[in-house]
This record gives sequence, C-alpha cells and structure tokens, in this order.
Amino acid sequence: MMDTILPAELVDAARRVVEANRAAGRTVAVAESCTGGLVCAAITEIPGSSDILIAGFITYSNAAKTKQLKVSRDVLETFGAVSVATAWSMAQGALEQSGADVAVAITGVAGPGGGTDKKPVGHVVFARAEKAADPDVIVADTRDFGDLGRGGVRLQAALCALELLLPADPE
Repeated sequence: MMDTILPAELVDAARRVVEANRAAGRTVAVAESCTGGLVCAAITEIPGSSDILIAGFITYSNAAKTKQLKVSRDVLETFGAVSVATAWSMAQGALEQSGADVAVAITGVAGPGGGTDKKPVGHVVFARAEKAADPDVIVADTRDFGDLGRGGVRLQAALCALELLLPADPE
C-alpha cells in the first residue's frame, strides 16, 4: 500500500507510465501550466521514477514559458497561452531543454475564473514531442472537460497527459 495523498487513479496511471517507459528505455519530461506540477508529482510517487523522469517544468506564467521553454512571445501573443501552438512550443522546449526522449505539455483553463466563450473553464490543450520525430508533425489534442471545479479539471488534465507519455504499442 502506497502512502500518498494523490488519487489512486492518478497514481495507477503514473505507475503505467514509469513501467512502460522503463521497459521501452525512454526518458520523459513534462511541461505543466494549469496542472501546476501534478503530473510530475504523480510520476514521482512511483519508486524508480528517477529511471525515466528527466525534468518537469512548471511554467504557469507566459514569462516562464518564454524563459524556461523558449516559447516565442509571438506565439503567445498571436494564439494565447491556451492554444495548440503554445502547447506544441512548450513540449518542444521541454524536449530540447531536458534532453529527454519524449515530452508532454499541458496548458488550459482550470477555473473557476479565466474562461472565455472560445476557451471556457475546462478547456485544456496537450502536446507531445519526441526526439528524432519530424518537428513539422504536430501531435496535439484539445479537450473540453467542462467546469468540473479546479481540482477536477486539473485531475482530468493530468490523467490525459500521463496517457500521452505512454509509448505506442508496437504494431
């Protein structure tokens, strides 16, 4: 029995990420905005997570996204912090800054405020970047979880991000 304050479903998802990436010989990095470190917290609950987790970047502000992950100010000004372009830039930045094999980025509106008609509370964008992948092929997804409350949005976003960190099944 693990001693954790995190929800069991989050710890179980993180365990799958650690085990699958260890088996695949892959290292990971995470760039988090609205989840505020929740994905990395879940991964580090798992003994042996240091075998796969290289770095976690919590870039809550646009200034942090620019400074730590080299997200272009033009991207942020043109598309906004919660956009495929920003998530993709965050994932690419995490990959480059960490040297990991794969990086996932999460940016969204956790609430209770901050939502708009186009980007309501619960709107979260994810992106995954992989070393040696074609940088012109963008791997990103947008989810609208609805207003589940701040904690609910953050939990669902963290679960999605962990799924994106799983290696693809060999065909």
